[in-house]
Amino acid sequence: MNKKLIALGLSVLTALTLLSGCGGEKKAAVPAKNDLKVTYVKSPLNIPSIVDKHNQTLVKEFGKDKVTVTFPEINSGAKQTEALASGSLDVCSALGGTSAILAASNGVDVKVVGIFSRAPKAFNIMVKDPAIKSAADLQGKKVAGPKGTILHQILVAALDKANLKPTDVNFVSLGIPASVNALMSGEVDAALVAGSDVLRAQKAGAKVLCNGEGLVDATIVIGVSGKMLKEHPEMVKKYLAVHQQNIDFMNKETEKAYGFTAQETGLTIDEVKAMAPWYDFTTKITDADIKDLEATQDFLLKMGMQKNKIKIKDIIAEVK
Repeated sequence: MNKKLIALGLSVLTALTLLSGCGGEKKAAVPAKNDLKVTYVKSPLNIPSIVDKHNQTLVKEFGKDKVTVTFPEINSGAKQTEALASGSLDVCSALGGTSAILAASNGVDVKVVGIFSRAPKAFNIMVKDPAIKSAADLQGKKVAGPKGTILHQILVAALDKANLKPTDVNFVSLGIPASVNALMSGEVDAALVAGSDVLRAQKAGAKVLCNGEGLVDATIVIGVSGKMLKEHPEMVKKYLAVHQQNIDFMNKETEKAYGFTAQETGLTIDEVKAMAPWYDFTTKITDADIKDLEATQDFLLKMGMQKNKIKIKDIIAEVK
């Protein structure tokens, strides 16, 4: 009887072995990754990233696992997502919501794994003429700013609230510094301004007409490729944990963090202190964040800058 049981057991074992062999090729093991490429973007006022640069937090923490971290400086959102798609970049540390959505709608496998910042007060419509008192007064005026960005979205939202259409203003696509220069020289009636350029424009006599408050949350996200998240989830998880360390340092060692930021940006400590409260660096993705990103997609579709609508929740990834 025992011999029969042994024979039966061997037969089952053999069958299982054969089945496992016939079930297709074994999945190739994902090779260990010994490098991490993370964008370094310091503007408009990305304090956690600046803290990381000065404290070398990512370098030190990943160095414990013998992983080399490099920091390509790519400020353009479109170029960040291009680099992500090509595999020459692993983490978009501070990526505009507009750029993430446009990339995903064009087939780039980008996943939003956290929020870098929300800063509606940091993104402003500025004017010099005291006769312009509200967005309604922009009708027929010339407005300069970067097209297809959070700032552009705020302009469209402000006009909509004033029952105006985007075509009711003469929009000129210019970068932020050039927009401020055009405003101060009288070439345009309003400029879309963010970050330290807001202070520069104020010093030159401009005033804030309105900002993103109540209109757009100005959501900047942390993005990775779907491939990176699938093959190396532990690295993405660790990246987010280290990023949180930088935020914790900023909150506990505020004076040092502001000092690093002033040194890196050329601002004074007082200017950093004035701007810092504009930013919420909480990384957790909330329902409000998703709603804001959905509003961003509506803006991109409305302006004809996005052709293929996506489900925003499809690009949101919970890292466990």
